[in-house]
Amino acid sequence: MQPLIDNARTFGQRPEEFAKLAEGQSPQVLFITCSDSRVVPALITGARPGELFELRTAGNIVPPHTSQHPTSEAATIEYAVEVLGVRDIVVCGHSHCGAVGALVRGDDLTAVPAVRDWLAHATPRPAGQAEDPEVAEGVRAHVLTQLLRLRSYPCVERKLAEGQLGLHAWYYEVHTGAVRAHRPQTDTFESL
Repeated sequence: MQPLIDNARTFGQRPEEFAKLAEGQSPQVLFITCSDSRVVPALITGARPGELFELRTAGNIVPPHTSQHPTSEAATIEYAVEVLGVRDIVVCGHSHCGAVGALVRGDDLTAVPAVRDWLAHATPRPAGQAEDPEVAEGVRAHVLTQLLRLRSYPCVERKLAEGQLGLHAWYYEVHTGAVRAHRPQTDTFESL
């Protein structure tokens, strides 16, 4: 913890670098990814403060849209699309994902009921090889499922119909740093 505290102390000693941020934000991209500490959106994309609006969830899950019991994820998506006017949404899964790995393997999650219930939103169960530590096939299928789920959000559906929003599926390799994007024309993930 101490190195983090030390950095935080010196971070605020450069106010001139951050003064413009007080004027507001206008990110062009909503970046939905996993809570995994090895996935750092600004590092992956090179984004500076104010350039990415981030939504991080266990397993980069986009829960089903419901107006009766809105989730913080739904509120974040709606705010990004309707208020901030993002032009693109990226759903980025990653190799070695514990959440997707648990789904692929069919792990018993009774000891962590909140995790178990959260992962139930990931349905259908992603395909893949249970013995593959990267769970690449499962993660890629899972990312596409989450992208499809996004389309059911009314604000996303409307902006897509108006041609004002683009959706992107990415796969980040933790062990190499490589990023692959889904190409709908070939239904493959290819290097950016």
